[in-house]
Amino acid sequence: MTLSPTLTNPTVDYRRKRRRRTSQETQFALAFGFAVAAPTALYLATGAPLEWHTAGDIVTGLGILTGLIATQMVLIMLLLAARIPWVDQTIGLDRAISLHNQLGKPSLYGLLAHGLLITVGYGLSEGVDPVTETMSLLGIGDMVWAYVSMALFVLVVVSSLVVVKRKLPRELWMGVHFLSYAAVAFSIPHQFSMGSVLASGTISRWYWITAYLLTASAILVFRIALPLVRSFQASLRVSDVTVSSWRVLPSGGSVPDSWTVTMTGPGVRSLEAESGQFFRWRFLTPQLWWQQHPISLSAAPTGNSLRFTVRNLGSGSAAIGSVKPGTRVFFSGPYGLFTEAARTQPKLVLAGAGAGIGPIRSLVETADFAPGECTVIIRASDEDSLILRDEIREWCWNRGAVLFELVGHRAQASDRYSLSLERAAKLDRASWLPADHALAGYTLESYAPHLSQSDVYVCGPNAWTDAVLADAQAAGLKQESLHSERFSW
Repeated sequence: MTLSPTLTNPTVDYRRKRRRRTSQETQFALAFGFAVAAPTALYLATGAPLEWHTAGDIVTGLGILTGLIATQMVLIMLLLAARIPWVDQTIGLDRAISLHNQLGKPSLYGLLAHGLLITVGYGLSEGVDPVTETMSLLGIGDMVWAYVSMALFVLVVVSSLVVVKRKLPRELWMGVHFLSYAAVAFSIPHQFSMGSVLASGTISRWYWITAYLLTASAILVFRIALPLVRSFQASLRVSDVTVSSWRVLPSGGSVPDSWTVTMTGPGVRSLEAESGQFFRWRFLTPQLWWQQHPISLSAAPTGNSLRFTVRNLGSGSAAIGSVKPGTRVFFSGPYGLFTEAARTQPKLVLAGAGAGIGPIRSLVETADFAPGECTVIIRASDEDSLILRDEIREWCWNRGAVLFELVGHRAQASDRYSLSLERAAKLDRASWLPADHALAGYTLESYAPHLSQSDVYVCGPNAWTDAVLADAQAAGLKQESLHSERFSW
């Protein structure tokens, strides 16, 4: 094993990095705020509210404004999911997708309110009921496409509900989700042909044309063109697939629990990938070519190779374990701020569970810390699920990191009844721990006494990750020192 140099940056360097990160996030917040406020400002600038003289005018005007705001939110959602490098480097793709998801329901509610208000407003002005007005609007060519757009938006949002999403195959869900592009396209004609807000020659018209063109360009460049160009330049091929761990079956046999896949190519260095980042991998085999697999690196990139470790959690990951050396690999990435670029403190706590142990292993290899300044925690319900255990032990030993291997099931709800309210609250925060540790009152600070001076990196299942972060926040850590990568999106 070749050791990476152990460096210690002065505290002032972390302060400088923190200020730069804060500045970047401020720029993002300002851009987001401008994008949200622009439709309202442009609409008010037209003087349209001055023409509201009747109830029908008021309802129709509010419907138009609601539609403009909701449409802008949809475009923001598309941009957040477009994998724009600046967005990824500023808030991380994980947070961008989370924000994208949070905007889904408000956008749909806004579009539904737009349709309802417009229909009621027109009906009031013409003296007809909403049903009759709806039938009248359906007779207008561009409005037919608007109703088709609305139906597609409803389908996309409903498919994204957790209870629905869990029951759909990932590829089917992705296919339905891509209908959002068609929904936006179908909504465009009626925006420019109905009413005077986007009339020819107005600033609003040019604003919305520019907004649509920029959004479409971002999607084409960063979701399609850039991944293709990088894939051809890197020319990645699978060079090795090995079983990393085995799972013992109740019958006494065993099956592979995880595989480590190494890929090599002449253009890897140009990707400038870092430990902790993830790619969306596509293996060009008859079984896997149409699937993308978001998996983090489990070792530091070298000049010509990338490596990840995948757990055997279903047919898709099991198929990756059977990929043959020489298989061509297409990808998009690297993505994520689960890297040294996000550091704000001189010390480290690295915590991983399940498949999340992979990126933790890559960070142990290259993160900047002196001996004794890094605590590594790997968590699983049983010994067999501690993937890459031997590698992590070796890297911690050689680099002077303190390692805790936490194995066992979590405390059950019944365990809280015998505890005081204070102890029960601590137990809730410590639900990421094995039951015996949690009941003994251990917290994250029990394993990392230097927690107040540390950045905390957490990777694993959603509930587990949330519990670790809550524990860190309860100890007084600020949000800027907490970093997570999740696998739910």
